[in-house]
Amino acid sequence: MTVPETRRRDAERTRTELLDVATAAFAEAGFSGTRVDEIAARTRTTKRMIYYHFGSKEELYLAVLERAYRSIRTAEQALDVGTLAPVQALHRIAESTYDHHVAHSDFIRLVSIENIHRGAFIRRLDALRTLNRPALTLLDRVLTRGRADGSFRTDVDALDVHLVISSYCFFQVANQYTFGYLFGRDLSAPEHRDRSRELIGDVVVAWVGIPARPTRAQTGGERMPRGDRAA
Repeated sequence: MTVPETRRRDAERTRTELLDVATAAFAEAGFSGTRVDEIAARTRTTKRMIYYHFGSKEELYLAVLERAYRSIRTAEQALDVGTLAPVQALHRIAESTYDHHVAHSDFIRLVSIENIHRGAFIRRLDALRTLNRPALTLLDRVLTRGRADGSFRTDVDALDVHLVISSYCFFQVANQYTFGYLFGRDLSAPEHRDRSRELIGDVVVAWVGIPARPTRAQTGGERMPRGDRAA
């Protein structure tokens, strides 16, 4: 029996609404602190309907986690950096990651909560391993081009770069309140966001790039080793 198109769209709309509300709820209170009744109360549906769509609270939480990760991976794959020079491409990837993290604070909180529980739920999402591979593939392609044209060093891999970018961008959201209180800088303020966005791009490019060879004046008359150069 074919499901009518209108009913199918309504079901998809309901599922999307439930995921939106559940994402906010789980990000705010974690898995243990969130009740399905609360999610139902925030939506136009019922607790029974939530179980109809997702089966259980755990399955709902897993669906929220998977969608959160799928969102950032989809954003990365939408980047068109193939025509950019390697340095520009890497800068663009770093800036895009920063933009996504700042715009999706619930994602940061969900990841933080999942790490508090030592990845208890994410280990059940085998599909995420495959889903996350393109993130490294994109970086690896850019790094390969950069090594080939002599602009990038050869001893840094895609996972290294992904770790550095993610760490910085994650910190901007996860630690904004403690950092802001201790040092008196509101990381979420517009005047700081643009600077922070540019900074991560500059940092990664400078780290991955091959440093300029010091002059004799800078080294006290001695030539310093050139370091790892692309062949």
